[in-house]
Amino acid sequence: MAERRVAAIVVNYNAAPTLAGCVASLRANDVDEVIVVDNGSTDGSRAALAAGDRSARWVPSGGNVGYGRAANLGAAQVDGADLLICNPDLVVHNGAVAALAKRLDATPTMGVVGPLVRNADGSLYPSARTFPDMADAVGHGLMGMVAPHNRYTRRYRLLDWDHANASKVDWVSGACFLARRQAWDEVGGFDPAFFMYMEDVDLCWRVGEAGWSVGYEPAAEVTHLQGVSANQHPYRMLAAHHASMWRFARRTTARSRRALLPVIGVGLAARFVVTAAAHRRAVARAGPAARPTRVP
Repeated sequence: MAERRVAAIVVNYNAAPTLAGCVASLRANDVDEVIVVDNGSTDGSRAALAAGDRSARWVPSGGNVGYGRAANLGAAQVDGADLLICNPDLVVHNGAVAALAKRLDATPTMGVVGPLVRNADGSLYPSARTFPDMADAVGHGLMGMVAPHNRYTRRYRLLDWDHANASKVDWVSGACFLARRQAWDEVGGFDPAFFMYMEDVDLCWRVGEAGWSVGYEPAAEVTHLQGVSANQHPYRMLAAHHASMWRFARRTTARSRRALLPVIGVGLAARFVVTAAAHRRAVARAGPAARPTRVP
């Protein structure tokens, strides 16, 4: 592993079936310091973790305080190390952490770097993306659910981009990334006002505003099961997702385009209604185990 000191922060919420495996994969990557911040789990997560790894630190957040706030609590437990922020339903492939650390070593101006993310079936998850312009944001928002391969979504998700090449990008998924500690401290970590979703986009935007770059490193791979925690409260998560999009739009829409914010707000409200209805239909067809419909 690279010489950089790395601490892993795993934010957990009722993910007992996957948590121990996530931590084991971090240990296999020679991550010595693992901190699990728990958002009030009631599924035996702590016992599951202890059965597999008694050295990982368990930090209760005091309740379900959201992803970003919990990650910040974990970061506060670590002195000086770079921070590998992780979902609990990840498997970190061998050599991934070293590859991310090596990228930071090679690029002193890079503040955040994310790995190549695979779905459980081995397919590519588009974890590196752009900050969409207004046209792409509207096009993706309106068409992404019914025509996921439309040109706006393809540009936003970089679907036509060669994911085999390392590159600088606008933002990377908060499911797993390595943050240079100096950059993290300069921007204050995640904005806790984002309860769930978009906290990664916002963090990378603020990192860029502070003069750092964001990178994508395909030599590092992780597998992400997705939705282990979010599926437990689908409508709350859908509402949180749309509220976070609205917060980010208000923060980043500049100058004359701010006049369009009321239109964006109405559009997001309508999108939430459509998405929630789509989830209800999915549940009716497949039963209550159906995953929430989400077009991030």
